[in-house]
Amino acid sequence: MSIHTVSLVGLGALGILFGHKLAGCPDCRLRVIADEDRAARYRAEGVMCNGEKCEFDYVSPAEKQPADLVIFAVKSTQLESAIRDAAGQVGPDTVLISLLNGISSEQRLEEIWPGQVVYAVAQGMDATRSGRSLVYSQPGEICFGEKDGSLTPRCAALNRLFAAAGIPHLLCGDILRRQWSKLMLNVGLNQATAVYGVDYGGVQKPGPARTAMLAAMREVQRIAAAEGIRLTDEEFDEWVKRTDSLSPTGKPSMRQDAEAGRPTELDLFAGTIRALGKKHGIPTPVNDSFYEAILQLPAERAARGL
Repeated sequence: MSIHTVSLVGLGALGILFGHKLAGCPDCRLRVIADEDRAARYRAEGVMCNGEKCEFDYVSPAEKQPADLVIFAVKSTQLESAIRDAAGQVGPDTVLISLLNGISSEQRLEEIWPGQVVYAVAQGMDATRSGRSLVYSQPGEICFGEKDGSLTPRCAALNRLFAAAGIPHLLCGDILRRQWSKLMLNVGLNQATAVYGVDYGGVQKPGPARTAMLAAMREVQRIAAAEGIRLTDEEFDEWVKRTDSLSPTGKPSMRQDAEAGRPTELDLFAGTIRALGKKHGIPTPVNDSFYEAILQLPAERAARGL
């Protein structure tokens, strides 16, 4: 199996970062899914990645052009519209990967296109986006693999594609655990910075924001164990170490969304942990408080009709 045509839906931070690399890959043809109005804006305004203009080819959602690979790189609040936009790009042999945060997007894609999803998680990047301009110093990596841990021809094809495009990547036999591990970080770091209104520097020093971040991560660790996923203290400490190494003036996606007045991925983070906490009878007081605090943001209330 080989992958030559790649369709991308979503030009947020991850879409721009990995789309820029794929667009420069001679072994594949990248097309970005966008309706005519949106594509016209992208062309007029330009999409920039670390100061370089991204030369993307755009394809309308109305066109039926099944690709070898479709990449979903949107926020969770945009997943349903992304699914509709990408439908014309999905054929019976198309491979799908989702770069969304959390642990639920693959399940949703499987409901529509069963047997075509390779599980993935993007981690380690320090990207900051302003409009359609992205700046990063660490590109991070895409970890991916089959849900059951098996090595399949489509995983081997993805491995070759990412290598050819210069995308840091890791083929994993434990992708579900890795998704939970990233969720543990996001639930603490993203939400603490949004609730306390701080950048990375605000959780890198002792204080209420850091204390809450660590406590929220511990709640995820306990919930994961109840779900049959073991998150070790060593990887907990490694995420904290990575957080402490980030630029103090940087900020994660939820903090950026809160500042820009956009709806956040609250349901993906605290919402998921609170629901699973109720399922297993495990208290989640920190995520409860995060949920209530973020729910008061004007964009959250507007998005929910409150």
